[in-house]
Amino acid sequence: MSTESQIAVHWREEEYIQPPPGFIGQANAADPALLEQFREENFPDSYRAYADLLTWDTYWHTILDTSEPPFWKWFAGGRLNACYNCVDRHLAANRNKAAFLWVPEPETELTRTLTYQELYTQVNEVAALLRDLGLREGDRVTLHLPMVPELPVCMLACARLGVVHSQVFGGFSGTACGDRIADSGSRILITMDGYHRAGKLSDHKAKADEAVVTAAKLGQQVEKVLVWRRYPDRYLSAGDMVEGRDVFVDDLLPRHRGQRVDPVPMPAEAPLFLMYSSGTTGRPKGCQHSTGGYLAYVAGTSKYYQDIHPTDTYWCAADIGWITGHSYIVYGPLALGATSVLYEGVPTHPDAGRCWRIAERLGVNIFHTAPTTIRMLRKLGPDEPARYAYHFKHMTTVGEPIEPEVWRWYHDVVGKGEAVVVDTWWMTETGGFLGATLPALQPMKPGSCGPGVLGIYPVIYDEEGNVVERGSGRAGNVCIRNPWPGVLQTIWGQPDRFVQLYYGRYCRDAKSTDWHDWPFLCGDGAVQAADGYLRILGRIDDVINVAGHRLGTKELESAALTVPEVAEAAAVPVIDELRGRVVEMYVALNPGKEPSQEIEDKVTHAIDQQIGKIARPHAVWIVPDMPKTRSGKIMRRVIAAVSNFADVGDVTTLANPEIVEKIRRQVQSAKAAGGDVPRVLSEEEAAEIRAFGDAG
Repeated sequence: MSTESQIAVHWREEEYIQPPPGFIGQANAADPALLEQFREENFPDSYRAYADLLTWDTYWHTILDTSEPPFWKWFAGGRLNACYNCVDRHLAANRNKAAFLWVPEPETELTRTLTYQELYTQVNEVAALLRDLGLREGDRVTLHLPMVPELPVCMLACARLGVVHSQVFGGFSGTACGDRIADSGSRILITMDGYHRAGKLSDHKAKADEAVVTAAKLGQQVEKVLVWRRYPDRYLSAGDMVEGRDVFVDDLLPRHRGQRVDPVPMPAEAPLFLMYSSGTTGRPKGCQHSTGGYLAYVAGTSKYYQDIHPTDTYWCAADIGWITGHSYIVYGPLALGATSVLYEGVPTHPDAGRCWRIAERLGVNIFHTAPTTIRMLRKLGPDEPARYAYHFKHMTTVGEPIEPEVWRWYHDVVGKGEAVVVDTWWMTETGGFLGATLPALQPMKPGSCGPGVLGIYPVIYDEEGNVVERGSGRAGNVCIRNPWPGVLQTIWGQPDRFVQLYYGRYCRDAKSTDWHDWPFLCGDGAVQAADGYLRILGRIDDVINVAGHRLGTKELESAALTVPEVAEAAAVPVIDELRGRVVEMYVALNPGKEPSQEIEDKVTHAIDQQIGKIARPHAVWIVPDMPKTRSGKIMRRVIAAVSNFADVGDVTTLANPEIVEKIRRQVQSAKAAGGDVPRVLSEEEAAEIRAFGDAG
């Protein structure tokens, strides 16, 4: 009998798919002894293997200090510099190896290679510039940069000095950037005049002016705005440079040409960066990540789960403005001395073959992207991968659960049956992967991220704190029972909020210094199979409660995506007097497919068949496109607001804000014509809709 605290689960278990023998033969993690090494009885000493991937100025004396829970200290007593580990130490053997291959969005522009020697030179010169501006260890600098090489250069220059960097995703508004400047106490903002995105040249500097005004209103004065020019010979912004405040970086750098800055040995527990969550309400949440623990964790997971070798060309098609880019474009791969592709623009510009052309031309053999991008590529160019002679050995998926149908296209068509797929589950707060298959040792299972990664021991609790047993078919709140080196240290300036959000719910004894008493609440609902593999059902806040049955949005959307005509799907709650909440489905179709009652019926039937009549949608809306963020995330709160006749909020920062009004007219006109107009929402109901699908 399902209770209200349980998430209903109707997904069937998929079959195992074994990794190709050729991959196993070359894998970093091919020895089963690695799994034994990270068994729980060896915790925390097993993480020595990750720490030993780094170069330490002073070796640590305590692997895990639990004296102030849950403010764990990893590799206590140790000192190191993140920039040295990512750049300097590779020079002796690999100074002329490419660190980054930067691909501009316009195909007429040449790919730029940045070797480790060139990276070293540029990082030192920028570090000298920042030092001359008075920046010292512990100061914060906000970066609001697009996907250009100057972004990792600035991050590493900050790390070299022991300065804490806070990169704000380039697609965020100036107001959002200003909020984060104020929260972090940054007095320096580093930005760019413009960049290419989806075929357009943006005026990015305008956001810096807005950010400075916003920060000032919140009490934080920005002293200097450092502006990189996308093209050295011209200025792309319509806005003026503010005298005394704004300065072009390339005007300052010649004064520092050839200068070298000694990397500052930082305590392992010193903060390396702040990464602000993308939530839209309340005070920004600055996740603070450490230097030693974080760097060790992303180096280890990059080696064993990304399977990065010195001879590989690796492309993580994420944005450095998110944690994925920090961990698995910059710090993890560079710590291993990898060659990485950086791409400025969108993966479907000018067409759906762009990714595969880049992969073919540059010899990419490890590809890392999000289900959002995979669905988009499948929608716009389902047959494009076959046209290009690239060969991936490894493909990662990251950012949200991937539906089995989409997983199979990724494996069969993009991977050409040659590559392993590593479906990863984690989040900003965790620094690195939490759940995934170790690619040579554990089989893949479509729709499941796999078990906890090395050294991670998951558990699923119900609302009362009881363990939901493996293989029970019941879902609950997934937690991690133990600390790990990549976990956030705190929320910047909000330690009480940190404890309450992540540990307060299931802490057994607030006075205990035993880590067993402090499970970490991840904020996701999940079900765990008998084999220990996790299927993530989405954020706890994304669950729709229909007549006492808690339905995970990802399961509803996965069912809709089994309809061949459907390219994208989003499930949202609608306030209903009788059942509390009902589900409405929004779907976008594959190119060439026309909306029809038949397709709507197919979606309803698929949900009926795969989940049950309790989940049958109240309505299926076929829309021309979904409202999306600049990173491609479907904004479910916006369409939930449309369905509930509520305020959609600020949509100006969306990638396609014009689609919102089209959907609103379509849906609300049809509802009004059918007499289906809901009552005015209470403040609590309105708050629920505003927050839906936007957790974190």
